[in-house]
Amino acid sequence: MALTPVTPQPLSFVVPVVAAFGAFFGIFVGAANGSSLLGCVGGAILLAIIAAVLRTVLKDQPALGKWASIIGFGLVGFLLVGISGGIIALFLGWFFAWLIHWLGEGTYRATLPPYLTAGQVLWHYTFRVICGAIFVFLITPIIVVMPLSFNAQDFFTFTPEMLRLDPAGYSLKHYQDFLTNPEWTGAVWNSVKIAPVATFIAVVLGTLAAIGLSQSHVPGRQAIMAILISPMIVPLIISATGMYFFYSDIGLVGTYWGIVLAHAVLGIPFVIITVTATLVGFDQSLTRAAANMGADPVTTFFRVQMPLILPGVISGGLFAFITSFDEVVVVLFLGSAGQQTLPWQMFTGLREQISPTILAAATILVAISIVLLTVVELLRRRSERLRGMSPA
Repeated sequence: MALTPVTPQPLSFVVPVVAAFGAFFGIFVGAANGSSLLGCVGGAILLAIIAAVLRTVLKDQPALGKWASIIGFGLVGFLLVGISGGIIALFLGWFFAWLIHWLGEGTYRATLPPYLTAGQVLWHYTFRVICGAIFVFLITPIIVVMPLSFNAQDFFTFTPEMLRLDPAGYSLKHYQDFLTNPEWTGAVWNSVKIAPVATFIAVVLGTLAAIGLSQSHVPGRQAIMAILISPMIVPLIISATGMYFFYSDIGLVGTYWGIVLAHAVLGIPFVIITVTATLVGFDQSLTRAAANMGADPVTTFFRVQMPLILPGVISGGLFAFITSFDEVVVVLFLGSAGQQTLPWQMFTGLREQISPTILAAATILVAISIVLLTVVELLRRRSERLRGMSPA
């Protein structure tokens, strides 16, 4: 496929586009200083001037323009915020220098087919910018929590010492409190006792349900599937209220088994969905062949079917475990002080004590979630290889 030849673009195109990027980043800078509007306007004007200078005065010296942008942004960031601001500003200086050169030289069209119109090129990159912005807004709140958990002060904000990267502004005392305070350790222990049992029940029942619903002769499969995955759709507060009234009649409110069964109900839909997705590529002739060889249904399941759907089972189990470990609403309805789980303790600490130990607990939970989701992705790829959907 022929690619579009690279041709330099006029200032009338480069300057407005770069100014739009400057306005976007200026919103954040302005919000941090009390005026988003001023930051937006100032960022647009500043980047428009920089773009005009780099594309006219320093057009024939791109390396000099790049380093001037990096050093200039870095100095401004350092003077306004400190070392941390200088580091971020260095990256922004590099990014804007690259963006101006990328747009000005027409490199943005180098990898695109030549027949694309200007509108199609605009949508091509606009779509990617929107996806990147969504990713930033989703991931930023999680990233911010991590450095705050090392705050030496009992604050939920970055202190001047932290912004200066002063070692005195950082401490592990919140992690120490999380690992030694009986309230937190007891909550962790309750979560560790509840989540694995709930996960086991959800995996067993969810796997059996998925296998049964994968059979074409089962009547009302769609209706049964809708009922089984309804805990994912119904608002959790409604499910928790219904569980409270039902469990109170059978004496399960305020007991471990009540919470375990409730969490299993919430985890079953995840298992059903992942196992059902795995069964889509399962060759049913394998089970018929095993039956023809004299294997009973139990032997066929464990020796033939289970090894092939195991990645889906484990993936569903991991999602069920995360659901149980992170759930707080149902525990508030069904649990007592003796069943206070880690999310419940975090909710209490945020509502009553404003304890920064919550940040340490949140960071640990994020790390655990990343590990579990990595395992899920590895299992998904293994499942695709086993079913011949991807190369080995």
